[in-house]
Amino acid sequence: MTTRYAALLRGINVGGGRKVPMADLRALLTDLGHTDVRTHLQSGQAVFAAAHGDEESLAADLAHALEERFGFPVDVIVRDHAYLRSVVEDCPFPAATLEARQLHVTYYSGPVDAGRYAAIDRAAHLPEEFRLGDRALYLYAPDGLGRSRLADVLARPRVTKGLIATSRNWNTVVKLTELTAP
Repeated sequence: MTTRYAALLRGINVGGGRKVPMADLRALLTDLGHTDVRTHLQSGQAVFAAAHGDEESLAADLAHALEERFGFPVDVIVRDHAYLRSVVEDCPFPAATLEARQLHVTYYSGPVDAGRYAAIDRAAHLPEEFRLGDRALYLYAPDGLGRSRLADVLARPRVTKGLIATSRNWNTVVKLTELTAP
């Protein structure tokens, strides 16, 4: 029996640097023994089926293979369909009434320490808001991520220390859930 996963690559194909062609990513995942490999967009999402392995070891194997192939490190988070579905179902914001550019999810490689966020003055960033989830953070940014002051605060190293973090807009969050469905 196989499980369907999404691999989220951080910081590739942005601004002309750290290029990872999606055809090469698909080939790399296939070479690692995964099946039913597909990519979504050019910004570092792939879905695949694996017969064995946990999310952390699958991510480590892919990160190692990417560095070997391209010569630079790539942070990778791997999540299964059940987790991705729970992120969509547990969204604390009214996703159906928002534009996709207004809602983002940051996926973390491990559990989030809520205490790291306690010092953030939430009122100073209104109408932007964030909520923590299971290894995820939901950000409502009504003017989009590019204009979000809160996103900059949330990405500071003292907040994300020791964790890989990578963000996706709501359309991508939903699409990855659909693509990993059995």
